[in-house]
Amino acid sequence: MTELSGDGPVAADDHALAAELARSAGRLLLDLRADKGFDDPRDLMDAGDQAAHEHLMAALARYRPGDAVLSEEGPEGRADPARLGSERVWIIDPLDGTREFGEDGRDDWAVHVALWTKGSLVAGAVALPAWGRTLATVSGGAEITDESTSERSPLVTRDLPDLSRIRVTVSRSRPPRFMQSLQAYLEARGVTADIVPIGSAGAKISAVLVGEVDAYVHAGGQYEWDSAAPVAVALAAGAHASRIDGSELVYNQHDPTLPDILVCHPELAPMMLAGIRESNGGD
Repeated sequence: MTELSGDGPVAADDHALAAELARSAGRLLLDLRADKGFDDPRDLMDAGDQAAHEHLMAALARYRPGDAVLSEEGPEGRADPARLGSERVWIIDPLDGTREFGEDGRDDWAVHVALWTKGSLVAGAVALPAWGRTLATVSGGAEITDESTSERSPLVTRDLPDLSRIRVTVSRSRPPRFMQSLQAYLEARGVTADIVPIGSAGAKISAVLVGEVDAYVHAGGQYEWDSAAPVAVALAAGAHASRIDGSELVYNQHDPTLPDILVCHPELAPMMLAGIRESNGGD
């Protein structure tokens, strides 16, 4: 049976539970990576997906037995009537950035744990084990933990970046087809947009929240578990998070496909949304 550090108070609080579940799965994945090495990347990736999934499912069965779960590695739950009728659903990605996890030297992979309740994301955590960080919601906001020191700091939307030059992170393998047009749109308005490929969606959104990049744009296909946890943290930290047409990101749907996303500073959002709309043919 999965045990959590700080069992009592952690298990009683959804924010703390999300953070500890993500953190403990991350530790497991770091140990697995060290034990197996990188001689067989496919085997390492499969083992990571399975081990983290089993770890999180066992913990949720113990600490939240009445809640439903939607996991990337649990296809039986995707159209589960119990999930769709539940008031509390944990949306998890046990290993976000599986390909990066299997590559020696890559650190842009994550563990996502989010809680959806009655139509809204109410708690979430993104563990970035190889970065030594965990970003999580807390009551009334969000925080970041340095796992090497256990030091916790408030996570809030920073001052607006210099709009003459911004950094936009995109998928390593599937950048939006309109990115060149978006860059041209921004350039015409005096804004140079440097493109920064990063692996995991959680790593990309976390990079926005800690100020390493200024925006994340994706339009190449995703699912609810790819974004639920980092979006929960982003919204709690005061960032903008929406579909690329500006509409709300909606979770716990019958079809868990959620194919596009924009996360950025709220004051940057109008320009980014206008640029995406024009660059994407007005779609």
